[in-house]
Amino acid sequence: MNKFALILFQHLFLLFVWGVLCSVVFSCRTVSSDTQTPIKHDFYEMKTSQKIKVLLDYSSTNYFVYRGEPMGFEYDVLKRFARKHSLTMEVVVVTNMDSVFDWLNKGDGDIAAGNLTVTRSREREVEFSEALLYTRQVLVQRKPENWKKRKRKDWEKELIKEKEQLYGKEVYVRKNSSYYSQLRSISTDKNNPIKIIETPGNVSTEELIEKVALGEISFTVTDFNIALANLFLFPDIDISTFISPPTKIAWAVRRNSPVLLDSLNAWLNEYKKGKEFKSIEKKYFGTKQKRTLNAREDFLLEEGGLISPFDETIKKYADKIQWDWKLLASLIYQESKFNPGAESWAGAKGVMQLMPATAEKYGINEESSIEQQIAAGVKLLTKMDQILKESVADSSERIKFVLASYNVGLGHVQDAQRLASKYGKRSDVWENQVDYFLLHKSETKYYKDYVVQYGVCRGKQPYFFVLEVLARYEHYKNMEFAGKLKQPD
Repeated sequence: MNKFALILFQHLFLLFVWGVLCSVVFSCRTVSSDTQTPIKHDFYEMKTSQKIKVLLDYSSTNYFVYRGEPMGFEYDVLKRFARKHSLTMEVVVVTNMDSVFDWLNKGDGDIAAGNLTVTRSREREVEFSEALLYTRQVLVQRKPENWKKRKRKDWEKELIKEKEQLYGKEVYVRKNSSYYSQLRSISTDKNNPIKIIETPGNVSTEELIEKVALGEISFTVTDFNIALANLFLFPDIDISTFISPPTKIAWAVRRNSPVLLDSLNAWLNEYKKGKEFKSIEKKYFGTKQKRTLNAREDFLLEEGGLISPFDETIKKYADKIQWDWKLLASLIYQESKFNPGAESWAGAKGVMQLMPATAEKYGINEESSIEQQIAAGVKLLTKMDQILKESVADSSERIKFVLASYNVGLGHVQDAQRLASKYGKRSDVWENQVDYFLLHKSETKYYKDYVVQYGVCRGKQPYFFVLEVLARYEHYKNMEFAGKLKQPD
């Protein structure tokens, strides 16, 4: 073989080897990710259509409906981004968070949110925005029995405080979550590893937290901000054991949406410096947020035989709905403790705790009198009563349905009625019938049933709301029976 032929052969051989190597590399990339090829739909197209679609999980922190109004930490922040760019924001609820990036890439949404932790594996699928916030992963465990009656320093000794104490224990998390990856990384004892129990993608972290609180499972893992929000719902859980360094929570966009990413980052960097962002963050994750669902404060009666400073006004408007005025008084106390300046964590205001959109609908503003507020609340109660009359004929029974609707929204109560009918119960009877399904409407089995139209509901709140309003009403009647209650003119 002459010199020229030898050189030619060597070049051809090298090209062949290079081709094989490239083939292997690209085939490996293909195998390592089954993520769908992202559609081309960047910020220009969104501005043209004047609409942006956001993928969110339905949870009690990031997106939910309260008294007919959508809210949630990431929902509230994203809504302001959309408003800044004159876009209509459409929320697409993700039923399985394991699929959120596939949904994003195929165009079901333009931004994926839902307390998403930035990880290296996820960065191969999507682009992430600047940090929305930083948090750390925590172990969620149940406090010892009778912890309220014991000193903290004593019962804390029974908690798991170090990762080594988790070896051999069962911890429940979604496989495709960042929590699963973190548990794998700290489970270094091959002879006695952490027993990571994988849960389906349609089981939310909040459901797992509730299972820990109820003693159905021993441990799960979540981000500290989510844990803190749920601590107000489930005071029996402990969230003091951190298992990760600080992690970045951000929004995800398609890798071929650079203009959207730049717009998000530019807006976020400025918006996070302002007071409004800090106010929203505090509203949902602040240590003084008022999110306790089972508050059972003792009611106090004014001196002189009065239930409230405005008994006469309550009596006047109770007649319009044909209720006993003491029942309406009990509802108002439950809502605001008769405090005209009361404002809930969700933004409900006044003695009737009307949400902003409802207040606007009935002409109520900051300057409205107590009587105007009560009149507006009674109009809302009357409307609900008229709608429910078609399905609940008995007026006494219907009161329970109306009370629950006033607290959580008519849609959730009607969902519970539909569930009762489906499962062979009476949809026109509250106790042990419809109330059961409202109480359990936070369970996947029920809120994802095809008859349900309004999604998940923290049913404990309206369930106990009805019980407490009616219980207090009985006290008021007892006071009247004993001749201790001054009757309004």
